[in-house]
Amino acid sequence: MDHVELRSDTFTRPTPEMRRAMAEAEVGDDVWGTDPTAIALEEHCAELFGTEAGVFVPSGTMGNEAALRALTRPGDGVVVESTSHIVLYELGGPAALSGLALRTVAAGDGRMDAGDVAVILDGAGGHGAPVSLVWMENTHNQRGGRILPLEHIVALTAVARDHGARAYLDGARLFNAAVATGTPLRAYGAAVDGLGFCFSKGLGAPIGSMVVGPADFIAEVRAARQLFGGGMRQVGVLCAAARVAIDTGIERLAEDHENARRLAEGWAEALPGCVDLERVETNMVFAQVGAARCARIVEAMAGDGVLVASATPSVIRAVTHRDVASAGVERAIQAFARAVSV
Repeated sequence: MDHVELRSDTFTRPTPEMRRAMAEAEVGDDVWGTDPTAIALEEHCAELFGTEAGVFVPSGTMGNEAALRALTRPGDGVVVESTSHIVLYELGGPAALSGLALRTVAAGDGRMDAGDVAVILDGAGGHGAPVSLVWMENTHNQRGGRILPLEHIVALTAVARDHGARAYLDGARLFNAAVATGTPLRAYGAAVDGLGFCFSKGLGAPIGSMVVGPADFIAEVRAARQLFGGGMRQVGVLCAAARVAIDTGIERLAEDHENARRLAEGWAEALPGCVDLERVETNMVFAQVGAARCARIVEAMAGDGVLVASATPSVIRAVTHRDVASAGVERAIQAFARAVSV
């Protein structure tokens, strides 16, 4: 049975243009610094964000962990929202790989209050870990694809710098935020001390992420990438697909946002109150269906050929992307309606 894949925007398939670019890519050895396609992609991405340099990494998680190592010292504290990716989904990497203590702030919309961050920074030192970094995530995955407005990022960076700390932006889905708000990419680059983003989510490339920032920071990230096993050889094969993704995939993210809005409205009609429409800002829809029936609804929808995931034991998550057209969204609405009516 053909299916509608809404579990994540990481399930996209490479386009024919990406496959051609991969097959025809000019390559070298990236560990030796001689892969021309990788170099061109890194320079292009740095230019897009107005930063000095960039480095291609195989995954967003490796980019995050390499950036953490580059911006801190073992024993440092990092202020981060409590449901951020580095807290929940990186297998304790900040502690295991860089010896860091995460100081979490709970924020229902993923937007840490500057005052709460300042309290932690004010209390650093003495018997507590010195806090050297404030970490932000945009869009915020576990909070439903919520956007961190540019002014919020700027405010948190200011608090960090006032206390002698630095600020980093995990922008795995940053292009979704930029398209939804009309924020120039260079504004994000100027707002923080470094940022990362994924090619393999909404942009649709098969593999890869990028970290951009000042040249000295990127040199340290590159060294950490090698330490963590991310030094690759003829990586231009992957970078070629990533270049197609960034050149062709940004503006069309608006379609994913429109499809997410339609999906949210359809689900809210089928089960009133299950979706907070005001929280549907990009390409994610979270539906509160209750722990008693969440797994059953996911299973029933899969039987209808629509694949969604449980974000929590009581919440269903759906993520729109380039491989789900409007017809697939309508099919997902109908499957959800049938599942919740049983």
